[in-house]
Amino acid sequence: MKFNKVWAFALSFLGALNVSAAESDADKIKLAMTAAPAYVSAKATILDVDGRLLRKGENGWTCMPGVGLIPGDKHPMCNDAVWMKWMHAVANKSAFSTDVVGTSYMLAGDALVNNNDPTATDPKDGGMWIQEGPHIMLLMPNVSMLAALPRDPWAGGPYVMWDNTPLVHVMVPVADRDK
Repeated sequence: MKFNKVWAFALSFLGALNVSAAESDADKIKLAMTAAPAYVSAKATILDVDGRLLRKGENGWTCMPGVGLIPGDKHPMCNDAVWMKWMHAVANKSAFSTDVVGTSYMLAGDALVNNNDPTATDPKDGGMWIQEGPHIMLLMPNVSMLAALPRDPWAGGPYVMWDNTPLVHVMVPVADRDK
């Protein structure tokens, strides 16, 4: 997979963040807060999917009402500062690195995605497709820390998503997936 193809997908990933304009800011805030435990989201900054500030927070977390892999997707997420730095790097096609673990909550689940190829768009392509239920995502300071984790989301427990791409991260399921 070409590096530029991954960054192009990442930009479309961020650009596809789409929540209905008919939704009020209060609705968007309520949805965004479902991404993380209340003790995190209650004091988090809430950004709309276009980056507009909906509510100023005070705990260093940022929640959004959707981070769609497909237009109209409404799977909210709450990110720590490391994940926000990662998202900024993706949006700006710049390098990302961290010295600490980054955490993102997606307790309302996620969209259907290809576990190996972040640019894949057709579930009929034979790739390893997964629609994860509630989960936590982790960014690691060193990708070598991922060596012992499976790449197969059906292996049980945490697994690596988008290995060998700039978007690599660990998925930690915390509940059953929808069938």
